[in-house]
Amino acid sequence: MLTALAESQRRNLPLWIPVFLGLGIGVYFALPREPEPWMFATLGALVAMGAGSLLRAGPMARVVILAALLPLLGLCLAGWRTHEVGAPVLSRAMTVNVEGRVVGLDRSASDRPRVTLDHVIIYGLDPLRTPARVRISLDPATPADVLQPGLRILGQARLSPPSAPAEPGGFDFRRYAWFEALGAIGYSNTPFLERRAEGGGWRQGLFATRIALSRAIQAALPGPTGGFAAALLTGDRSAVSPEDVTALRRSNLAHLLAISGLHMGLLAGFVFAAIRRGLALVPRIALWYNTKKIAAVVALGAAAAYLALSGASVATQRAFIMTAVVLVAVLLDRPALTLRSVALAATIILVREPESLTEAGFQMSFAATTALIAAFEWLRGRAWWRETQTDPRWRFVRPVIGVAATSFVAGLATAPISAFHFNTLSQYGLLANILAVPAMGLVVMPAGVLAGLLAPIGLAPLALRIMGLGIDYILAVATFVAGLGGAVRAIPAGPPAALALIAFGGIFAVLWVGRGRSLALLPLALGFGLWAAADRPDVLVAENGRLFGVQSPAGRVVNSASGNSFAASIWLGNDGDAAPQAEAYARSGMERRRGFAAMDLPGGPDGGRIIYLGSSKPPVDAAETCEGAAILIAPGWRESPGGRCLFIGAERLRREGALAIRREDGRLRVTGARTSSPDRPWTRPDF
Repeated sequence: MLTALAESQRRNLPLWIPVFLGLGIGVYFALPREPEPWMFATLGALVAMGAGSLLRAGPMARVVILAALLPLLGLCLAGWRTHEVGAPVLSRAMTVNVEGRVVGLDRSASDRPRVTLDHVIIYGLDPLRTPARVRISLDPATPADVLQPGLRILGQARLSPPSAPAEPGGFDFRRYAWFEALGAIGYSNTPFLERRAEGGGWRQGLFATRIALSRAIQAALPGPTGGFAAALLTGDRSAVSPEDVTALRRSNLAHLLAISGLHMGLLAGFVFAAIRRGLALVPRIALWYNTKKIAAVVALGAAAAYLALSGASVATQRAFIMTAVVLVAVLLDRPALTLRSVALAATIILVREPESLTEAGFQMSFAATTALIAAFEWLRGRAWWRETQTDPRWRFVRPVIGVAATSFVAGLATAPISAFHFNTLSQYGLLANILAVPAMGLVVMPAGVLAGLLAPIGLAPLALRIMGLGIDYILAVATFVAGLGGAVRAIPAGPPAALALIAFGGIFAVLWVGRGRSLALLPLALGFGLWAAADRPDVLVAENGRLFGVQSPAGRVVNSASGNSFAASIWLGNDGDAAPQAEAYARSGMERRRGFAAMDLPGGPDGGRIIYLGSSKPPVDAAETCEGAAILIAPGWRESPGGRCLFIGAERLRREGALAIRREDGRLRVTGARTSSPDRPWTRPDF
C-alpha cells in the first residue's frame, strides 16, 4: 500500500525536499534550548550513515530514508549556521566613544540618518568583546560628508544590546541581529566626525558605487520620485519618504519598493526579450545561432549585475536565485517556470541561509510563486481560459485579466503570512495592484534598464525622466487607495503553530496528487481555528516598566500618551487594534495623575487592581499599597515593599524583560520576554 501511494506521488516527490528540509529548520528555531554539541554530532553521523545507504536502497526505501534524513539535515544546517555567524554581543547599555567603517546607510524609524559600522572600536571595551557590527542613528546635524561608504568615523553614542521582544512571544530582534552579526544598536545626540578613508576590497567598492548611483539618480529626479527610483535600482531606501512608505503599505504595494522577484523578473524578462528580438532582426545570427540561449545568458548577466549593484540583500539574493534557476533551465532546454524550479531555488536558499525560513520575505515570496505556478497550470487545462488567451476578441481585456488573476492568487497566498507578521490586511490590494503593476512592468523597469544602457553616453537622465513618470503614477495610486475608507484591516496576532499549519495545508494542496488533496482542509481549518482561539494577555508591561497596558471592553488602555511608542504600537498591533497610542491612552477606565496610574483588572473590581508608581523610592505606606493591589508596578524600586500583591520592580524587569500577565483560574500567570527562550545563542548578551 505504501509503495502504491509513493508511486502515485512519484512526479511530485522531489518537490517535497525543501518542505522536509524546512521542517527540520523550523524545529531548530522552535527549540526552547540550544542543543548540545554532542547532539549535533550524533545527528550529523545519522545523516551521513543514512546518505551512505541511499545508493544500496530500493526506490521505496530511498523515499523513506530521505523523508527521515532531510529534517535532521535541516536541523543540523540551522545549528551550524547559527554558530558559524556568531559574533560578540554587547552585554549592557553604555555611553561610549565608538569608531568604525561605514558599511551601511539608511534611515531610522524617526527619520534620522543611520549608519552600520564594521571594524568597530569601542574605547574602554575589550576587543574580544567588541561587536563585529553596530548600527547607530546619527544626530541630524552630522555633516553629509561623513555619510560616505568606506569612511571611518568617530563619535559618542548610547549603545545597547539588540532589544528583546516587546512582549513575550513577539518578534525577537535579537535573532535577526545575530544572523546579521549586529552586536549593538544605538543613537547619538552629537555629530560624528570623519577619521579617515579605509579600503575594503570589492565589497566596499560595490557599496560605494551603489551609493554614488543612488545619489546621481536622486539628483536627476529630485524629491520622492528620486528616492523611489534609487530604491528600485540600487536598494538604497534612505531617501524614500515615510509618507510614501505608509501609503505603499496600506495599499499593498510595498512589494514594489523592495527589490524582489518581481523586479528581478521584470528586468531579466525585459533584457531577455530585447536581446532575443534584436538578434532575430539579424538573419545570419538568427539562422545559425540559438538566440534564445544567447538572450538567457545576457539576461543572467544583467540579473547578476543588478544583484551586485542593489546591495545583494537576502531578499535580492533570493530573487536572483529564482531568476537564475529559470534562465539556466532555458539553457538546458528544460521547462523554465515549474514547481521544480521553485523547489530547487528554495532548497538552495535554505541550505545557504536556513534562517530565511523564519522571515516574512522568504515565506511570502515562495508562497506567491508556488501559488501562481500551480494556479496557472490549472487554468491552462480550462477551455475558457485558453479561449481568453487566444481569441482576438479578448486582446484588449487579456492584460487586465492576467494582472487581476496574478494579483488575486498572489494576494490570497500571502494574506495569512502578511497578517501573521504585520497584523494587517489591505482591503483594496487587488485594485491597487491592477492599477500599479502594469506601470512597473511597462514603464518603470524598462526605463531603468535603458537608463543604465544610456549612462555611458550621458543620456541616462532622459530615461530616468520617463521612469519618473511611471513612479509618480504608482505613488498616486498608492496614495489614492490608502486614503479609501477601510483600506487596512487590523488582525490580532496568532501563534506560530497556526501559521505553520496553514502553510502546510497550502503546500499539501499544491503538491499532493489525486483525491487526497482535500485533506489539506484539515490543517488549514485547524490553523485558522487555532489563530481565532488565541487569547491576548490581560496586562502587558514594557521592558523598562514605565508603560503598561490593560485590556478593557473598548480595547487596551495604556498609562502614557507618549514614550515607549514602539512597545505600544506592537501591543496594539498584536491586539488587532489600529488605534494610535494617544487614542489608547484616552480610553476610559484608568485613573492617572503625576507618577501614579491605577485600573481595575479585567473582570471588574473583584478581579483586583493594578497600580503603577513612578517614584524612585517606596513611600512610607508602600506595604499598604501592595496589600490593596493585585499588581504593583514600581520600576524605580529595587526591593519588594512586602505584602500579598504581585510586585514588578527593577530587578524583575532587568531579569525577565517585558512581561505578559494573564488571569487563569483566579491566579495571575506571568511570562517574561527574556525568560521565555532562556538558552539560545542570540539571547546571551555575554557571548
